[in-house]
Amino acid sequence: MMQRRSTLKILSAAAAMATFGPLPSRAQSGPIKVGILHSLSGTMAISETVLKDIALMTIDEINAAGGVLGRKVEPVVVDPASNWPLFAEKARQLLTQDKVAAVFGCWTSVSRKSVLPVFEELNGLLFYPVQYEGEELSKNVFYTGAAPNQQAIPAVEYLMSKDGGSAKRFVLLGTDYVYPRTTNKILRAFLKSKGIPESDIMEEYTPFGHSDYQTIIGKIKQFAAAGKKTCVISTINGDSNVPFYKELGNQGLKATDVPVVAFSVGEEELRGVDTKPLVGHLAAWNYFMSIKNPTNDAFIKKWAAYAKAKNIPGHKDKPLTNDPMEATYIGIHMWKQAVEKAKSIDTDRVIEAMAGQTFDAPSGFKVKMDERNHHLHKPVFIGEVRADGQFNVVWKTKGPIRAQPWSPFIPGNEKKKDVPEKA
Repeated sequence: MMQRRSTLKILSAAAAMATFGPLPSRAQSGPIKVGILHSLSGTMAISETVLKDIALMTIDEINAAGGVLGRKVEPVVVDPASNWPLFAEKARQLLTQDKVAAVFGCWTSVSRKSVLPVFEELNGLLFYPVQYEGEELSKNVFYTGAAPNQQAIPAVEYLMSKDGGSAKRFVLLGTDYVYPRTTNKILRAFLKSKGIPESDIMEEYTPFGHSDYQTIIGKIKQFAAAGKKTCVISTINGDSNVPFYKELGNQGLKATDVPVVAFSVGEEELRGVDTKPLVGHLAAWNYFMSIKNPTNDAFIKKWAAYAKAKNIPGHKDKPLTNDPMEATYIGIHMWKQAVEKAKSIDTDRVIEAMAGQTFDAPSGFKVKMDERNHHLHKPVFIGEVRADGQFNVVWKTKGPIRAQPWSPFIPGNEKKKDVPEKA
């Protein structure tokens, strides 16, 4: 009977292996493999390609200083091509076939939502470098971009202030997916808490890759004609930003009339746009290239030299840095620090070692990975577009602020704990 039970156990294990494939087992010697999971083609390539490049630069920098635990870091680059289901497929490939120790990647929340079950199932490690809508806290993800209280809420508070123009009417304009819709749900509730009526809020969405903003800009002008100070909160993502900003210029919608504050537009997205008509429009981030401090000067200099040496299109002649590039750079360095503290690339040991990690960021502040919620403590900056496509900082926090992943403006969040799911 015991022999029969042993045979059944072996057969069951074999069946499980056939169904799910072998569990990842990472090499304990030789190079440490890490995944780079960014869209290098499709609608999001305009934003994500440079994150692949800054990740490779950071890995080169780490290797030049001796690697991690005395081992070289070996990047494995894949292209999910702005195809959200393909992100999950590529993430599974990185974890099970390439056996990477960590993955740095994703931009849109829909791509992160696509890969999340894979990382949780296989106990992988994802570093996500872009601002997002919050409402998520996973054991297997470190969020190095902004939560809503580190970008969206401060930006709207600024627009409502005297310095920001005392806005009374708000256009919530975004790409049609989870991040804009959830962020705008939070902003609607926030505006309502400030006494703004529904009649003074306009909400519009366009699909990924949308290119004709003539009608929408016309509707915004009509909405603004009511006499109250109006502003636009833009959560448009990807290459749609180029025609949107071009149409703003075409229709003469100036920042003095209807200011636009963007949450997904930085120096890189403005590269292909005539920014002269856009002077004074705004963006809210945790970093701008124009910030002056020695750490940022060194970061920009490293990137310029790397872009020239690697002949990176656009950047070899006009090197630009932006917020998600800084967040990628921080995330990879913090991963290195955590691995060396843990003396291991084991996921659970690295997760434990990530708590409280700090890094002198190009923003000019020492940022910290929160001990509980897997989010960075970050400063917030609001910048005005300059004629050269850079930003003048017009408002900033005194220092880094702690992320609130669960927005207090969504009912029920008061019951959610500020610790990762499946911890």
